[in-house]
Amino acid sequence: MLAQRAALFKSSGTAAARIAAKAAAASGRDIIDLTAGEIWSELAPSVRVGAIAAINRNLNRYTDTVGLLKLRQALAGKVSAETAQPWSADEIAVTSGAKQALFNAAMALLSPGDEVLIPAPYWTTFPAQAVIAGGTPVFIETRNSNYVPRLVDLAAAVTSKTKAIVVNTPNNPTGAIYDRGTLAGIAQLAIDRDLWIIFDECYGAFAHDPHTHHSIVSVAPGVRDRTLIVNSFSKSLALTGWRIGYLAGPAPVISAVKALQSHTTSNPNVIAQHALLHFLERGDPAFQLQLRRQVAKARSLGLSILSALTLVPRPAAQGGFYFYLDLTELQRCANRNGRDINADDVVNALLMEAGVATVSGTTFGDPAGIRLSYGIDLELLDQGLRRLTVALNAWN
Repeated sequence: MLAQRAALFKSSGTAAARIAAKAAAASGRDIIDLTAGEIWSELAPSVRVGAIAAINRNLNRYTDTVGLLKLRQALAGKVSAETAQPWSADEIAVTSGAKQALFNAAMALLSPGDEVLIPAPYWTTFPAQAVIAGGTPVFIETRNSNYVPRLVDLAAAVTSKTKAIVVNTPNNPTGAIYDRGTLAGIAQLAIDRDLWIIFDECYGAFAHDPHTHHSIVSVAPGVRDRTLIVNSFSKSLALTGWRIGYLAGPAPVISAVKALQSHTTSNPNVIAQHALLHFLERGDPAFQLQLRRQVAKARSLGLSILSALTLVPRPAAQGGFYFYLDLTELQRCANRNGRDINADDVVNALLMEAGVATVSGTTFGDPAGIRLSYGIDLELLDQGLRRLTVALNAWN
């Protein structure tokens, strides 16, 4: 007999999409996979050197539960530079990826019944972890405001039970970047209503001109003591498999996180910690520039191909490395022809008819959207998006 909480959440929808793509490919079909939330790239040289050096030094023992002191000091320096506010090592917890940082934040902040405001479409882990912690997700619709929440809608959703607001910019899945005015407004709402802000900026390294990513703490310094910053190196250094991230926040929260982490994963992988410390101490600007150029080139190619869509508007793709397609007009056209379709139907059709794997917006709380990753090889991206465009246009 399973615990009751096991019925409260499902496996990740993005993981399920990857599994479906691999199953189709394993059956012998030619599948181009646009589901993965990662960039195809070699390791950053400085990360490789740091990892090998740590192995050669036989570094195989526990570290502090929330990470090496030197690493936390280096991360505090990074966050200080990005927020224009001083941070110290006791305000940093190194975690096994951003997911653990978010889990720690939910478990440390939320009591049963607490409400968390989550703009939709949303990364599926946000509401799942709120539920695990006993909280209640409250979704704020953004589809009619270019996927950025309106301050009036956020304010209207606040109740006596509201404990926190999730801010994810650049956004997964939509790629929307919150402007300074929106961030300042959210910060003021949090101050006025005594709320926490969980600020996920994992895609912050990829803001595409003319858009700029801003830390909410740099925009509104007064919100610093009620903000938890979540970040990782999975995207910015293409290290998804290394599972290394961090949480920055007030020292009492980090202290609680340390106690929690001591009973869950304990310290993150020691080799990954030393590799990241080497990167932070030495830098790797050539690699980071190359990675940003790679993503920018893929975005430009993809937008050019997707501009040929007839019933689906070209995505804005302001940040990150996803194209998020709005299927609303495609659905209206299908309805006029006697068909009732949602994003799941479109995703299944693309997989079966075009050999292109995508992620349904229903995973993100949106039955009228699909997410496409452009972090893959350029040639495959070109082929996949052309197949997808032909298939969707044939629905006209």
